[in-house]
Amino acid sequence: MPRPLRVFLVAAEESGDRLGAPLMRALRSMRPEVEFTGVGGAQMTAQGITPPFPIDELSIMGFTSIPAKLPNILRRIRQTAAAVAAAKPDVLVIIDSPDFTHRVARRVRTAMPDLPIVDYVSPSVWAWRPGRAKAMRAYVDHVLALLPFEPEAHRRLGGPACTYVGHPMIERIAELRPNTDEARRREASPPVLLVMPGSRRGELKYMLPIFEQTVAQVAATVGPLEVVIAAVPRLAAGIESVVASWRVRPRLAVTQEDRDAAFRAARAALVKSGTGTLELALAGVPMVASYKGSAIEAFIARRLVKVPTVILANLVLGEKVVPEFLQEDAEPGRMAAALAPLLGDTAERTRQVEAFNRLDAIMEIGTARPSDRAAEIVLKAAEG
Repeated sequence: MPRPLRVFLVAAEESGDRLGAPLMRALRSMRPEVEFTGVGGAQMTAQGITPPFPIDELSIMGFTSIPAKLPNILRRIRQTAAAVAAAKPDVLVIIDSPDFTHRVARRVRTAMPDLPIVDYVSPSVWAWRPGRAKAMRAYVDHVLALLPFEPEAHRRLGGPACTYVGHPMIERIAELRPNTDEARRREASPPVLLVMPGSRRGELKYMLPIFEQTVAQVAATVGPLEVVIAAVPRLAAGIESVVASWRVRPRLAVTQEDRDAAFRAARAALVKSGTGTLELALAGVPMVASYKGSAIEAFIARRLVKVPTVILANLVLGEKVVPEFLQEDAEPGRMAAALAPLLGDTAERTRQVEAFNRLDAIMEIGTARPSDRAAEIVLKAAEG
């Protein structure tokens, strides 16, 4: 009997863990005898890996957070690369978090030059540090892209082979979009305003005060609001203590079920820039997006970022549909002025909704599941 297929996966943050688990399920459905080893979080652990260390210790937010954690991160990179070599897998799948996973991949390529390496999630080479694309060819054999414009970006920049497999949130479209009753709630009063301040402590430090002032000014303009904050469980208690003093008191949506229900009911949203903007767009929720970090982060970002917008929904749509307020532009008065019209029957609201309706075609929603597409490419790489 031939030995089982061995797949080593490396995810260094929760975002990667959420990608890795469905990929593991898809691989198992195609190859029931597959064996998994690797690094990941709770969801990947539930699918069969035993991580050698908790990935929480790798989570960082912003350039200024890196120095304090660097020695431990470097130690974990060496440990992970050694674990790959010891496992002797048929394929290595690195997932997101390129500052960690790509360093692992480079070490593994040196030690095991014939091992296929698949990168699940392209780094943002189209936004900053475009030279990374060409450099990746030395240690990545295939990139699995979440965004439809990324294969062309890698081709243009001389990167590895790259295939659009689809964003994982496509698999959750039914949970994000309202049924008939929920669609009526979107139109009812008081309107539901969904607030998404981020999933890291550093993000909350900057975003919550700005969002509180913005919400208060919107309420002063449009009247009563039902405000719901999407909060990751580990940060819920801290958020609850902060928002207890908000002038417009929100409720928290912490469980996945409550969060999904808030997406389906929301009339509009106030969101930290990131993946959440695309999730809201797929749910058909008009929004205002914002980001604020430290002064040094802003200084570095202005010199590195090469795209006209940092809002993921705008990038996929190919136009600036979602208003964005970044760094010093993240001023509550300006944000409130952009957000208030989205709660009414206005041209601003209609423009966003009509743009979001184009996403099904752009992102190939309704075709193969992203995790299945990804699994097929991983298996092809593993089997040579």
